[in-house]
Amino acid sequence: MKKEIFLVVVIALAAGILIGVIVTNVKKETSSPAVTEILAPPLIVNQQQQITLLEGIVVREPANRNAWIRLGHNFFDSDQPLKAIEAYARALELNGNDPNILTDQGIMYRQVGWYDKAIGNFEKASNLDRNHQQSLYNMGIVYRYDLMDFAKAAEVWQRFIAIDPGSPGANKVKAELERLQQQPLFPQ
Repeated sequence: MKKEIFLVVVIALAAGILIGVIVTNVKKETSSPAVTEILAPPLIVNQQQQITLLEGIVVREPANRNAWIRLGHNFFDSDQPLKAIEAYARALELNGNDPNILTDQGIMYRQVGWYDKAIGNFEKASNLDRNHQQSLYNMGIVYRYDLMDFAKAAEVWQRFIAIDPGSPGANKVKAELERLQQQPLFPQ
């Protein structure tokens, strides 16, 4: 009896996600682009179930940008960077002007050691939105910890701080800059 209830709950959740994606696509055709960018929180707890369901959706609907984004996020969260990179690439093919997705893909590029691609994504995200702090923060991380280019890291992080000097994020970056300036290779 418990197995039957569990099966009914799983099927109901899967149907709910499917209906949500279909409704999102219908709304996408009738609403403004800003509204279609909003993604609903996951309804299925098991990440592999979400991935399987989303893979089925993108096979049937390859132009479903929201499903590609959700799939990328699930791969990101489940530590599958190459699959996340590909899913984000598909979403960016449908709309390449999304600094958040460019940044998420850049983080995955960093994870696999493709630092030049990561920097490229963070720069493009920052160019699209001059106040996009997350891309600047991550760009500084790559310059500082991966490429050991302390001057570039300091430059990027100073841009980050200039956007909102009093924010908690700015305080974290200020602390990073202080540690960076104590490095023997930092240009004085």
